Amino acid sequence: MTRTVKCVLLGEEAEGLDRPPYPGELGQRIYDNVSKVAWQRWLAHQTMLINEYRLTPIEPKARKFLEGEMDNFFFGQGSQKPEGFVPD
Repeated sequence: MTRTVKCVLLGEEAEGLDRPPYPGELGQRIYDNVSKVAWQRWLAHQTMLINEYRLTPIEPKARKFLEGEMDNFFFGQGSQKPEGFVPD
């Protein structure tokens, strides 16, 4: 049986994640409130942020930035694209 959630990003019931995708409270909030489709949207956005800002995700400063952007993407005002970003 598929687990569904009321997705905060899509605004509707959708298939939920199989497990928390991130450690701690934020990961649990995402697991409880974010669909698989919305998580895939975040992963694409996160990849763009990593590439545009030339982040190294193993660096604590970069991880902190990405965690904040993830929180904003799902539960805040949204995560903005870098100034001047032009998609391929």
